[in-house]
Amino acid sequence: MTDPRPAPGRGHPSLPRVAAFWLLGAIQLLLLAAASAPSPLYPVYQAHWGFSATTVTVVFSLYAIGLLLALTVVGALSDHIGRRPVLAVSLLVEAGAMAIFVVAGGVGSLLLARTLQGLATGAATGAISAGLVDLQPKHRPNMGALVNSVSSLLGLASGALGSGLLVQYAPAPTTLVFVLLGSVFLASVVCVTLMPETATLRSGALASLRPRVSVPHRVRPHFVAIAPGLVALWALGGFSLSLGPSLTADVLHVHDHLIAGVVIGMLTGTGAVGSLALHPREPRHAMAVGSLALATGMTLTLVGVSAAVPAAYLLGNAIAGFGWGAALLGSFRTVLPLAEARERAGVFSSLYVVGYLAFSLPAIAAGVISTRFGLHRTADGYATVLILLSVSAVALMFRGRRHPKA
Repeated sequence: MTDPRPAPGRGHPSLPRVAAFWLLGAIQLLLLAAASAPSPLYPVYQAHWGFSATTVTVVFSLYAIGLLLALTVVGALSDHIGRRPVLAVSLLVEAGAMAIFVVAGGVGSLLLARTLQGLATGAATGAISAGLVDLQPKHRPNMGALVNSVSSLLGLASGALGSGLLVQYAPAPTTLVFVLLGSVFLASVVCVTLMPETATLRSGALASLRPRVSVPHRVRPHFVAIAPGLVALWALGGFSLSLGPSLTADVLHVHDHLIAGVVIGMLTGTGAVGSLALHPREPRHAMAVGSLALATGMTLTLVGVSAAVPAAYLLGNAIAGFGWGAALLGSFRTVLPLAEARERAGVFSSLYVVGYLAFSLPAIAAGVISTRFGLHRTADGYATVLILLSVSAVALMFRGRRHPKA
């Protein structure tokens, strides 16, 4: 039963709902910027501490594993105790992870920092995503899903670009970006305390901590239908943010950290464009266009890597990124309208569980395989799998349209 008491903070001075909505979008952007910020640094860490491509993907993927753990344990907690307390604690832990990056002296520090970062981001994800829907303008019912998608992709782009720029041209290349991010996260904690609380307190908080993936029965057929496309788009992101900088250096024959950040930024930046461009379309159409664009982009990338054609590699990344954004938005909008307010954080968390499993496990496998078969051959095989997944996603969506009750 719903607790009739108001959530903490109601009745106290707070930000207007519009300002709180955009604050949540900004925090989502910052969390994803912090997620991609280490990517241009991985070659630097490899040179300093002499570890393999497999270790790079393990360090990278511990973020996703920590995030998955948090999603399955506390993903729905904000539905019970409120969005604000979950967000405030998450941001404090995120700031702590940035501090560990600053003082990192070896692989162990990177593993710890990435794990804490994943835990913090995972705990915040459900609360932010649900809060965006809670606070979205009543006359713009899809605004929450759009801001969620665009802020995530712009965050990944800005984190990679900003980090690459600082690594290449600023002093203290392995620490400055984390000092800046940590400071912003601490300031964000103060801002969160001024937000209006949108969740109503209700019992069951302890029970909600039991690890689970919560998808209401009526949502499950739609969830299954979007799964292949969801896996493809997140698997693309996992490879690009872990082994992508090394692949870019090999294909372009340029060992410039800013260029590595630019290529990641191109992928995720065009993703934001894809979300915005397909926003007016119905969700199934956005998913279909996104999956086809991702398959097309991966085909061009495959040509670029196999034939050492930099232009095809760069263009393929841009087209695949557009598809990533369109498909991500379509997946959110497919399932969100079916979830009731008290289920939103749990459903969002389930979406991200599937996404981050695809974000981490294939990247780890690629890291292991690349040590035996080489990065180029691994990238060829990875791209082929993504093409097949994307095409099957489109086929499944058209099948669902012909048989709507299936």
